[in-house]
Amino acid sequence: MRNFPLKKLDALCAPRIESLKPSFEGLIDYIDISSVDNKAKEIVSFQTIDAEEAPSRAKQLIEDRDILVSSVRPNLNAVAVYDGQCKNLPVCSTGYCVLRCSDSLYYRYLFYFCQSFGFIDGLMRLAKGASYPAVSNSDIRSALIPLPQIKEQKKIASELDAVSEVLRLRKAQLAELDNLVKSQFIEMFGDPITNHKDFPVLCIDDVINFQGGSQPDKKFFEFEKTDNNIRLIQIRDYKTDRYITYIPLSMARRFCLADDIMIGRYGPPIFQILSGIEGSFNVALMKAIPKMGNKEFIRNFLKQDCLLHYLEGLSERTAGQDGIQMDMLKAYPFPWPPIDQQDKFAEFAKQISETKVEVQQALDETQRLFDSLMAEYFEA
Repeated sequence: MRNFPLKKLDALCAPRIESLKPSFEGLIDYIDISSVDNKAKEIVSFQTIDAEEAPSRAKQLIEDRDILVSSVRPNLNAVAVYDGQCKNLPVCSTGYCVLRCSDSLYYRYLFYFCQSFGFIDGLMRLAKGASYPAVSNSDIRSALIPLPQIKEQKKIASELDAVSEVLRLRKAQLAELDNLVKSQFIEMFGDPITNHKDFPVLCIDDVINFQGGSQPDKKFFEFEKTDNNIRLIQIRDYKTDRYITYIPLSMARRFCLADDIMIGRYGPPIFQILSGIEGSFNVALMKAIPKMGNKEFIRNFLKQDCLLHYLEGLSERTAGQDGIQMDMLKAYPFPWPPIDQQDKFAEFAKQISETKVEVQQALDETQRLFDSLMAEYFEA
């Protein structure tokens, strides 16, 4: 971190946020705890409702350039700028700490600070509550922020904005490539639900064997690679290498290769189809082992939106469940095209995958630059 003075957020932000008055009549645009995309760091939805029907948590009146910081786990890294997208009176949940900058603090500089590892990690350590862990507004406002002059803050924010835009474009490229593969799948095989091409219908259990993960007690976790341990793969490891963990080889029970079809069992979101890491996988993951057919065809069948929506619907209808119902997954219909068509699709998917590798490498390089800048400006 550069040698900037440290100041408490509390001293740099408005002391209070006005509340929605009980006497208000009319429509509000309500931003609740699920309205912010944790990855994109932006408000992606809101509810337009009559103020009289607003939930009890709909209290805080927000303004342009306010920073919303979630105070509830697992969304402590949900940070966004309110930029005036609401047409009606904008109101946010008390699940957010609203930070409104003074003249000495630039709002986009604060926005990036609230994404920094040190800030988020500090909140994670402060979160209290067994069933609904949370931090208080006071916890958030007590954080120390490096405070250069306002001109320097704007320069730093502009630099991070530029890198963030490159990250956004790279991620959009990857999404477009994924959509291209999905479109080709539908073009070649049709909608798996209607099966209008009249392929023979199996079920997933006929095609795939699922192997659950395993792990020793956390007291055996290690955090440096040795000749006698192996990486323990967790769902979060497919997003970041920040929390790499190892276990003794003697305690490893389930193994996967980088090319294996791995599935996240629990959410949100459930049923993530993953790959790319080699090691021993934990209980939150399972491996899909094909019994027959082309592996890439099967991998992409499991990525179909219709299957994900089916499993999400089952999860929502089962109180207290946020994981995969294995009996229902195994019974799901699996239209089975001829193997030569499976192989043809796999070749197309392979070509797209090679392009994705290049884009991912560029994305990873840009992400490293972003992380390096964030550490330079905000980490001790």
